[in-house]
Amino acid sequence: MGKFDGVLLASDFDETLCDGMTNTVPERSLAALRRFMAEGGRFLVATGRAHRTFAPWADKVPMNAPAVLSNGSAIYDFETEQMLWQSFLRPQAADDVEALCRAFPDLGFEAYHGEDIYVHNPNSVTEAHMRKVGAAYTRAPIQEMPQPWTKIIFQQSHGYLERVQAHVLQTLGGHYECIFSSRCLLEFTDKGSTKGQAVLQVAGRLGIAEEHIYCTGDNPNDIPMLKCAAIPFVPGNAAPMVKEVSGARLVCTCAEGAMADIIDILDGIYS
Repeated sequence: MGKFDGVLLASDFDETLCDGMTNTVPERSLAALRRFMAEGGRFLVATGRAHRTFAPWADKVPMNAPAVLSNGSAIYDFETEQMLWQSFLRPQAADDVEALCRAFPDLGFEAYHGEDIYVHNPNSVTEAHMRKVGAAYTRAPIQEMPQPWTKIIFQQSHGYLERVQAHVLQTLGGHYECIFSSRCLLEFTDKGSTKGQAVLQVAGRLGIAEEHIYCTGDNPNDIPMLKCAAIPFVPGNAAPMVKEVSGARLVCTCAEGAMADIIDILDGIYS
């Protein structure tokens, strides 16, 4: 038995747990997570990354709960190597996305099918993202991309993607989630598939009460899980709108070891 028995902590990965400048998890955060888990706490990563692009990190991050992947479209247990749950875009997604690309001809995207990534109209954002996650892709016509897709990431300038998002929410909002994971990456998932609902699913599987769920993240796609948290923790490097989440508790930046600040606060709550 430990002080953190029955407590779940969920963290975004890029720029919340893993520092993008050094491509490492700060040792201060790692040490705090080991202490948290040694005291009975359950920790998971909730990331926009798919299984393929997060798997290389799985043995470098201390976790003792299933991970939330693909921006809430998948729950994967790296200990047992089992996909526990997954959602997919509806069968009409190819038609929907093709029409969207006709309306926005400069739009590029990545479509995720199993362990494969298919790309339409790649641009500089696409190439930078692929370098960051260390993955290759296959370029293909939209209608020839294998389905089903777990998610799509639209890629262009921020202003262009804001117009795409507004159009999607107005015309297709009943079928899809559409939310930024960074300024130039716009996530497109099945309706209801968010980090928030996935974290709640994991908590239910573990028998953890909602009042003992804590979450942290830095970008708009983290807001659904921050809203589920007893305390939504926000690193100092977070996007301005994330810092405005109701009840947000600001901690140090990712690079400074934000996870350690969070666990220090939990130490006081569960002392």
